[in-house]
Amino acid sequence: MEDVASSLKSMVSDKTALFTESVIRMMTQRCNRYQAINLSQGTPAFPTPEKVKKAAIQAIEDGYNQYSITWGAPQFRQAIAEKMVSFNGIPTEPDLHVTVACGATEAMMSTMLAIINPGDEVVILEPFYENYGPDVIVSGAKPVYVPLREMSASNGATIFAYDSDELRGAFSSRTKAIILNNPNNPLGKVFTVEEIEEIAALCCEYDCLAVTDEMYEYLVYDGQAHISIGSLPEMWNRTITISGLSKTYSVTGWRLGYVVAPEHLTNAIRKMHDFLTVGAPHPLQIAGAVALRLEDVYYQQLVDWYNHRRQLLLSLLEDAGFQCYRPQGAYYIMTDISRFGFPNDTEFALWLVKEVGVGGVPGSSFYSQLELGRTKFRFMFSKPEPVLLEAGQRLMSIREKI
Repeated sequence: MEDVASSLKSMVSDKTALFTESVIRMMTQRCNRYQAINLSQGTPAFPTPEKVKKAAIQAIEDGYNQYSITWGAPQFRQAIAEKMVSFNGIPTEPDLHVTVACGATEAMMSTMLAIINPGDEVVILEPFYENYGPDVIVSGAKPVYVPLREMSASNGATIFAYDSDELRGAFSSRTKAIILNNPNNPLGKVFTVEEIEEIAALCCEYDCLAVTDEMYEYLVYDGQAHISIGSLPEMWNRTITISGLSKTYSVTGWRLGYVVAPEHLTNAIRKMHDFLTVGAPHPLQIAGAVALRLEDVYYQQLVDWYNHRRQLLLSLLEDAGFQCYRPQGAYYIMTDISRFGFPNDTEFALWLVKEVGVGGVPGSSFYSQLELGRTKFRFMFSKPEPVLLEAGQRLMSIREKI
């Protein structure tokens, strides 16, 4: 039996030992098991626009039920290009620069496979969305992590920022790219102009790429502005911008993402995309073009809806004893749980979902250096207000139970 087990083990790629399955989706399963309120997985509760849903139904009725062009239906790529110019400030031609993918997750994987060679390194700012490390490893590169550290702002608030010397030290002749998630998941950090310009300068100096995930680009608060690094004149030829429809239009199940890149990079990305997934769902792409052309008032309503819930959950968490880091974007709140006395974030997560009936995500799952996240815990606030209020009521019992 030992020989059989050893033989079976040898059939599995060594890469699979370098990362785990999704902790976020594992916590959703735990919430389902204990009938807990799921503040773990980022499924948006903002209603999908009626106009967009009807467009999807009409596209099916109109016969858009076979393959689209592999890299995206022309109508959808045209709408993406228009949006990239008007909102992101990035010159974009639909036939030369846009690849439609099956969600931003596949967009990132296709991108990594298209640009990585053996021996390359990719800089990742941590905490990071949990897919980035595995994406880099699967594509054959070495991830080099740079922490976003807690610092005090001039107004006394705690913010997260990288140390400039640490960031520079992560770049070398082997660096192929840096992954920039702006706004950041899990922190809700919105990168400043100065930070983006510093990252751009390093990309130019070391002749490498910026791969930027801008999934939460419309969800920014407190007067912050979203800035795409690809809009900097010196960065157009070395930026790959990834986004999608999932969070902005509440269609996570549609799996519509896209990549915008210079022509020579687009050609390589399209090859990888073709052999990974062939193409994204055709009728949903037709509806996606309608979504991208919604009136400006929609985006203001979106931000107002999320901002109200951000303020509400911040208040509820603080009342329950959490130390909260105020997010500037996205729809997550990172907290500090050290005052509750648990040995680590994972034990707290399992206890919270079972004994209190609320699920969140252990902070360490967003770090390569697990100790940096052992006292951190992420909640999401994309829920109907009554659900957040009920979660707040349950969280108030924490100090009675510990």
